[in-house]
Amino acid sequence: MYMNKVEICGVNTAKLRTLKEKDKIDLLKKAQAGDKAARDELISCNLRLVLSVVQKFTNRGENLDDLFQVGCVGLIKAIDNFNPDLGVRFSTYGVPMIIGEIRRYLRDNNMVRVSRSMRDTAYRAMQVKEALTNRNLRDPTIGEIAEAMDCPKEDVVLALEAIVEPSSLYDPVYSDGRDTIFVMDQLKDTVTDTDWLEEIAIKQALSNLSEREKRILTLRFLMGKTQIEVSREVGISQAQVSRIEKGALERIKRQI
Repeated sequence: MYMNKVEICGVNTAKLRTLKEKDKIDLLKKAQAGDKAARDELISCNLRLVLSVVQKFTNRGENLDDLFQVGCVGLIKAIDNFNPDLGVRFSTYGVPMIIGEIRRYLRDNNMVRVSRSMRDTAYRAMQVKEALTNRNLRDPTIGEIAEAMDCPKEDVVLALEAIVEPSSLYDPVYSDGRDTIFVMDQLKDTVTDTDWLEEIAIKQALSNLSEREKRILTLRFLMGKTQIEVSREVGISQAQVSRIEKGALERIKRQI
């Protein structure tokens, strides 16, 4: 599928009938009463709704036909579960259902594999969060979600973090209609020519030290040992370790 075309998965959405909200509600009631023809008509006439949602995911490198089919699953779930008596538009309920189904598909097919138990915990946490938000009219804290789930806060945080989709270096950050800025454009190499020269100078200075000086500096600064511990290992006094260490560092500084 291409963004400028209306045909997707063999369906020409330009030829689909547009339903008025009243007609949708009538068909929904019939479909939920078991009328298969009404259900099929609802699905067919709302494929444009799926397409509009799918186009929000065009920069993720996924096959759009696959996403369209997954979105249709979300549409069917919305049709089967929508309550016509709530007095809200079907699209208000259907769009989040379609988005949720696509996001679930993207998480489950992510290159970073997450265990089934952790995914289940994350999905349950999102359901609890939605329920608490609707009840309290505000976003709940992690503590409130964990309490409602009877689950440690740490498990909730880890599960939610695990299903977050990794950002691609080619994800767009900004576009003015001509030039697009990607994530990779905001990254910079913090290593400068001066850093390379300093590293070379340090390596050269270290190569000029004696074996005992190198060993003392390694024990002190790479292994984190105290001067007393080094003195015991090398077999000299702590005062000698201090003197050798100080002399070696001063020589390195002079050469750099």
